[in-house]
Amino acid sequence: MKPFTPAEHEAVSDAIARAELKTSGEIVIVVAESSSGYYFFALLCAALLALAVPLPFIHLTKWPIEYVYLTQLAVFAAGVLLVQWPPVRVALAPGRLKRRRAHLRALQQFLAQNLHTTKGRTGVLVYVSDAERYAEVIADNGIYEKVPQNVWDDLIADLTAKIGRGDRVQGLIAAAERCGDILAEHFPPGPLGEDELPNHLIVLDAERYV
Repeated sequence: MKPFTPAEHEAVSDAIARAELKTSGEIVIVVAESSSGYYFFALLCAALLALAVPLPFIHLTKWPIEYVYLTQLAVFAAGVLLVQWPPVRVALAPGRLKRRRAHLRALQQFLAQNLHTTKGRTGVLVYVSDAERYAEVIADNGIYEKVPQNVWDDLIADLTAKIGRGDRVQGLIAAAERCGDILAEHFPPGPLGEDELPNHLIVLDAERYV
């Protein structure tokens, strides 16, 4: 994932701050390089490939078993080295696993960013995971009771379309603005204009999980 420049950080953070002026809700945007390391699955693939190596050599050649065993070890070692490259691990992981890991990381970030602690239960997380090509909105209970899921689905569709065109910063800015408009309909600004959570864009490095 290409790093965000200071100007891009500032542009998204300013958009969040402007959006929150319209509402008592709290908006947090998190962009992750990857939601998982996928080490376990990648190593499993390398092991399965190594286990399959002896079959053709045993049945189609007259190699001594020692040579076959050394070839098997060499294939496994090469596989282990290959899966040290993150794009390979991500490519090997099935889509269902990647979606589950990204969703789980989004839920963890909702808690980690204290969105569940807002006074009116009006926290909204916009989560984007680059490696998985995944984006999701998670809103607290107070919002889900008033805003139907299809509204958030439309926001994500617009965000992912902009990211797909290479306009990730404009996509995040538009997502922040849309969140502000959605929340303003149901949660107008409080009398004190209290801002409970930071407004800056949060960028996570690749997570080294299995």
